[in-house]
Order: sequence, then structure tokens, then C-alpha cells
Amino acid sequence: MDRAQRKKEVERAYDIQAKAAVRGMAQWGAVGLGLAGIGHYYWQPFRRQTLPFKAFLVTIVSVFGLCIHAEEALQAHELEQRLRENAIRKEARIALSRRGILPTETEIAKWKAEQASLANAEDEARARAVASAVAEQPASTSGQ
Repeated sequence: MDRAQRKKEVERAYDIQAKAAVRGMAQWGAVGLGLAGIGHYYWQPFRRQTLPFKAFLVTIVSVFGLCIHAEEALQAHELEQRLRENAIRKEARIALSRRGILPTETEIAKWKAEQASLANAEDEARARAVASAVAEQPASTSGQ
């Protein structure tokens, strides 16, 4: 994996983690706020506490939700990435073995690069076909 691709993957993981963290903080913040409201109306010792202490308790619950959701999302993303990479490596080992090549790390990396260039060539050919199909279509007359 080259640096640019690695950087893109790190950014993607960060975005996933940040979105999950915001969602977790909002969910657990609402839970903390609700519990603080219930505690304020139904429990006399809690009612006597200062507003900053109550806000501190709500913040603790919110940060707990932020951490839990962010870590859970990152672990799910890493699992998905690991499974995808293992599937690609398995496919590479099979393809290289069929060619009679020992599937070393170097050969697997070459195979991945070869597959990526083939996929790019197919994408370019598909784009050219679409462009030529669009160019062959007759121009519509808008004056009618």
C-alpha cells in the first residue's frame, strides 16, 4: 500500500470514527440529560446539588457515549478492512500458485498492482465507450 492510499484510508477511518463519536455523544448526552431531569424532580439529594455538578455528571455520561461509539465504529471498520485484505491475499495466493509462482509478499504486492492497473484500464475503456455513445447520439432539436 503506497503512502497516498494509506493516508486516504487513515482519513476514511477518522471520518467514520468522528461521525460515530458525535452520534454516541448525542445519544448518551440525551440519556444523561434525561436522567438528570428525573433525578432533579424525584430525588431530593440530587436536587440540592449545584448546577455545575449536574452538568459535570451529564458531561461524563456524554463522553462515555462518545468513547464507546467511536471505538466500536473503528473496530468494526478495522474488521471489515482485515476481512477484505485477507480475501484479496487469498485470491492472490491462488492466482499466483496457478501460474506456478511462489506467493511471497513481493509477488502478492506485484499481483495487487497488476490487478489495480487492469481495473483502471477497464474503467478507462468503459468511460471511452460511454463518451463515444454520447457523441454518436444525434443532437436534439429544441426549436420545435
